[in-house]
Amino acid sequence: MSTILETRGLTYVYGAGTPFERVALDHVDLRIEKGEILGVIGHTGSGKSTLIQHFNGLLKPSAGEVLLDGRSIWDEKGKCARETRFRVGLVFQYPEYQLFEETIARDIAFGPSNMGLPQEEIDARVRESMRAVGLDEKLAGQSPFALSGGQKRRVAIAGVIAMRPDVLVLDEPTAGLDPAGRDEILELVKQYHDTSGATVLIVSHSMEDIARLADRLLVMDHSRVLFCDTPREVFAHAEEIIAAGLDIPMITKVMRELARRGLAVDTSVFTVPQALDAIRAAKKGGAR
Repeated sequence: MSTILETRGLTYVYGAGTPFERVALDHVDLRIEKGEILGVIGHTGSGKSTLIQHFNGLLKPSAGEVLLDGRSIWDEKGKCARETRFRVGLVFQYPEYQLFEETIARDIAFGPSNMGLPQEEIDARVRESMRAVGLDEKLAGQSPFALSGGQKRRVAIAGVIAMRPDVLVLDEPTAGLDPAGRDEILELVKQYHDTSGATVLIVSHSMEDIARLADRLLVMDHSRVLFCDTPREVFAHAEEIIAAGLDIPMITKVMRELARRGLAVDTSVFTVPQALDAIRAAKKGGAR
């Protein structure tokens, strides 16, 4: 795979030069590969939300740079390239609160309209995006405010998908949803990734949710990158993750307890099938 997004020495300071100065990002170096799903994890104040707002130019670095396909997203005059906003789509936490149009179709069409696309193309993208998030096209003329919370969130996600971004960034997409709603949104994201081939970044507090979906996990701690690796490699550092104020998947906790009791199991597993394989291997004396 090739790199689509990169940060070099990315630093951001809130309230610079004031008594309230706070470093939110501290020399972050990161490479995000085309087509991958990257889970972004960190405790409140770790810098994860500040990081993702740099990816489409909502925030300008205090130092360092952000590159999209190897080119800085900021020009010499200090302006963010317009295409960046279309190529890197950002879905905020509780995006349903940002719906504002009279109909679902018009809300989803807002982004494509700003891209200057012809009306026929805009209409096609609205229909395509509604299908992608599991919304019946018959709802297109209805008010988004008449929908359930989960459906509103689907409309908000569809509005970003309609721009067909190369990178889709979702900030806590399952926040406030019940377990069934969380599973539905995560499955929706997985299906979109599989069909579009887009790079997907998901910010989450839940290791449990994100580990099942992500190719790699980026763990932020105190404005810096603590780990950025496969879930299995990350969970091999459970002690450091816990020390950073984060939780680990329940099945990983179970395996750690089995190891504490003397069973030579792999404690980096994070799914039930992996755990079963590790226990079988341990019983055969083949665990590593």
